[in-house]
Amino acid sequence: MDNFTYINSSLLISHRPLNSSQTDKTVYAICAHIPAGLFFYLSLGFLNMFLGIPGNVIVLWLIQKKRRESSTSDIFIAHLSVLDVCFCLIFPLEFASIVYLTTSTNWYVLRFFYGVKDFSPLFLSCISLDRYLAVMHPIIFTKLKDTWHRPVCIGVTWFVILVCSAGKCVGTFPDFDRVFTVMILTVFVFMVFCNISILRALRQSAPGRDKRHPIKKKACKMVLIILMIVVFNYLPPVVLYPFQDYFSPDIFKCYIQYIVFGFMDLSSVIQPILYLSQGKLPACCCSGVENDTERANADSPANA
Repeated sequence: MDNFTYINSSLLISHRPLNSSQTDKTVYAICAHIPAGLFFYLSLGFLNMFLGIPGNVIVLWLIQKKRRESSTSDIFIAHLSVLDVCFCLIFPLEFASIVYLTTSTNWYVLRFFYGVKDFSPLFLSCISLDRYLAVMHPIIFTKLKDTWHRPVCIGVTWFVILVCSAGKCVGTFPDFDRVFTVMILTVFVFMVFCNISILRALRQSAPGRDKRHPIKKKACKMVLIILMIVVFNYLPPVVLYPFQDYFSPDIFKCYIQYIVFGFMDLSSVIQPILYLSQGKLPACCCSGVENDTERANADSPANA
């Protein structure tokens, strides 16, 4: 076993030992010979803290303020914002643990919050499913719109997140990296499928018309942006993780993983900025369909 027995990105690749500290060096000292990746990661961490926290708090305030006018996906967005705020708040402890601290106690707390961030894509998949039903299956969507399905889905999602985070914290799951890999691959494929399906449906012109409906045209552009963000945030770990053995331990654990997961964690900033700049976060394309279902259905048989 090498001396890289810690983890300080949102993806668990290896654990810092739970029983003792195997090195009196800080993470920064271990990676001092190639610090570029670490500097990049910490810079994005500061960005997450100073922009992600106020951004997500504003999103929560807007959703609460416009509760009666909100779309069905806003409830998932609100819980995702709570999760992102919690993750952004741990950066001071993470920074101290990387640069100054050599104790192992602080890594219990960090591992728990890393687990919370690890499974945040579950809420994104809920948003994608909600949008998919609104666009592709509006009849089913209308029947489920005011039922108990969403609160139950949220409760189950939080249960999975907290249980897995607690297991990651105490080291209950020896193969947690494999659990995460299966989860992130499954969720990634699911989100891409949903968004591509929505995009294709919204890009279809109505029969006998030269231009798409303005609502659909706006929604199509927004879904394309969301799809690009999903790929930007989650494709790098999906692609690089299976090939980590092709890199030297120093390069992978001090350089590549910090750059890759720095971009992944940047979703805590990108999503609230998208919500605030467009009026709705990932739910915007669905809200257009929800608020004007009859017109959207008249425009395209794909929405019927």
